[in-house]
Amino acid sequence: MADDVLRLDLALQGGGSHGAFTWGVLDQLLEQPWLEIEAVSGTSAGAMNACVMADGLAAGGREGAREHLEAFWRRVAGAAAFSPLRRGPLDVLNGRWTLDYSPLYLAMDLAARVFSPYDLNPAGGNPLSAILEESVCFERLTGGPVQLFITATNVLTGRGRVFRNPEITVDVLLASACLPTLYQAVEIDGEPYWDGGYSGNPTMTPLVRECISQDIVLVQINPIRRDRLPRTAREIHNRINEVSFNATLLKELRMLALLHDEVASGAGEAGRWAETRIHRITGDGLAALGASSKLNAEWAFLLMLRDEGRKAAQAFLDENRDDLGRASTFDIKQLLEGV
Repeated sequence: MADDVLRLDLALQGGGSHGAFTWGVLDQLLEQPWLEIEAVSGTSAGAMNACVMADGLAAGGREGAREHLEAFWRRVAGAAAFSPLRRGPLDVLNGRWTLDYSPLYLAMDLAARVFSPYDLNPAGGNPLSAILEESVCFERLTGGPVQLFITATNVLTGRGRVFRNPEITVDVLLASACLPTLYQAVEIDGEPYWDGGYSGNPTMTPLVRECISQDIVLVQINPIRRDRLPRTAREIHNRINEVSFNATLLKELRMLALLHDEVASGAGEAGRWAETRIHRITGDGLAALGASSKLNAEWAFLLMLRDEGRKAAQAFLDENRDDLGRASTFDIKQLLEGV
């Protein structure tokens, strides 16, 4: 690695089609010749972005990674092109991306409270399976240029399991994105798994313990803070999901904040945690989109999210380039307030 190239690790959150925002962030970072992505921890859509990008890097370098990411999201949009799960006419007319008034979405939401995926989808099919098989050469991930850490949640124990490059398969990615109200649990090595967001969204620990870089960039899709109290049933349900999917991440970040305060020496594992520099890229507009839009896979919506991701990444680089490799740019100490 050249002396003027900075190694980064990435932590990619999940969030359904909002993962197209992360596509945009990655697309922008891949254009920077002075940045090298050493490792990625990803969950759900973040896991898929991570594996598609890593495969593209192994196959064709930076441009190969960008092409692979675009092809993946095109496939996602193509699979949804004829889906009845679409925006209502008023939402289209008013430029809203929500599915809150889609008759099918409302019916699915109600059905999920009464019936399980084992009732409604007894065959256990998932349209993402074929898309992932087309989008990723899993053999190429083994020994590839990027270390991967993909999280899924063991249904029986509630513990997260982190899968590394040689272990990653289509089933691992499906497990990492398995919402239990929509899909049957994915069995891996005889154990059932649900969405990794319940146990790590994403998992930070392997990036600290197993990687050389001391800079971790968190690409955050789910907002940590809301400025007003949710009052409608939909707002309350959305906030419950945000809080639960951020809980483990916040715990790890709080541990980092404590170690930054208490450990002065760089010796040992505690010292390595304390010396880790944290950065964050997030989109201001994501919080306004709502939970139902995470199931909206219209190509125009995905492109809008990609462009927002590119803008957010460029704004981050413009503001923080001089601090990368030197100091944290995300003040994680604020997360200790009230603890």
